[in-house]
Amino acid sequence: MSERAAGAAPWPRRLPPYVVDLVILVCAVIDLAFTTDFYDETPGALTAASVACAALLLRRRFPLAVVLLTLPASVVVELTVPPFAALFTLADRTRDRRLLAACAILSAAASAFPWPPGSLTSDDQTWTLIYFVYTLTTAAAPVLLGQLTQARRDLSRRLAEIEEAREHERALHAQAVLARERAQLAREMHDVVSHQVSLIAVRAGAWQVAAKDADSRDAARTIRSLSVNTLDELRHMVTLLRASGGRATELTPQPTLADLRTLVASSGIEAELTGALPPDIATPAQRALYRTVQEALTNVRKHAPGARAGVHLWDDGEEFGVTVTNSPPTRPSLPLPGSQQGLVGLRERAELLHGTFQAGPTADGGYRVRLGVPNPGA
Repeated sequence: MSERAAGAAPWPRRLPPYVVDLVILVCAVIDLAFTTDFYDETPGALTAASVACAALLLRRRFPLAVVLLTLPASVVVELTVPPFAALFTLADRTRDRRLLAACAILSAAASAFPWPPGSLTSDDQTWTLIYFVYTLTTAAAPVLLGQLTQARRDLSRRLAEIEEAREHERALHAQAVLARERAQLAREMHDVVSHQVSLIAVRAGAWQVAAKDADSRDAARTIRSLSVNTLDELRHMVTLLRASGGRATELTPQPTLADLRTLVASSGIEAELTGALPPDIATPAQRALYRTVQEALTNVRKHAPGARAGVHLWDDGEEFGVTVTNSPPTRPSLPLPGSQQGLVGLRERAELLHGTFQAGPTADGGYRVRLGVPNPGA
């Protein structure tokens, strides 16, 4: 957008309306002075011409009335400025084209046909008709100019509305993208970073218990303490990001079912993977299944030390999914902080896929997590 378009309007629009009206009135008076012989005109003609000129001061508020007030003066006196200004203002203010056409015809007829009508001879009638066509063409000029000005104003207003709508749309889009990225970042921080840090804390705790010398125990205690503090900070960050974000689609490539066996083998607990699913499952569903297994094994490692876990992939025709079940813990768990965001994230993933998610304790003191996704072919 140019500086002229973005800044001040062109100089005629910066003039106050009363200055423009005064200039038009002066032009009308000059027109009257140069086209009228005051000594030969009747008092009625001079009065009609004066009224037509003075009425221009009211053309903005009463454009149609001003056009009608210029008609008597056009009949008895040859005026140009008052009819032109009156027709222009009416065309700029109204959208009734039939009214504009009628006013232009009346103005042309008032200027072309002499007064009184009885003074026309048979030879003058043809020339009067020709003159009427000429004056009608002249009267159409201010009408078209006024309509052009109106259209330009409407177009400028419409362009401003479109630009405002586009700015609003861009702002909403930016907010939506930011919310999705925050929610995605929160999920990734919990699913990936917390998973690795909690594993470090568990390993450090085990090292602390098994270490023989004091230096090793101190080093293990330091690593475990730093890991626990890091998990606590991550919990606060995930909570803040979830508060400002929303449900999101996946923004970055993530593991699929092909990586499940590696995940189970490297989980740090005794776990077994059973069952299988077709490799052509939709990618979002594969990611949800992977994250469910990852979160469930992380929770087993944190809250059920010594427990065994079973990961079972299943497909009953209507739904397919995964169930992770662990046995009761065999030793006390380490006091690791829990953000309570992992199960929330898994439930959100299930809702996005129109699936079901269940998590809760089992009768023998263990815990079971189940994710089911509708089968598209059912």
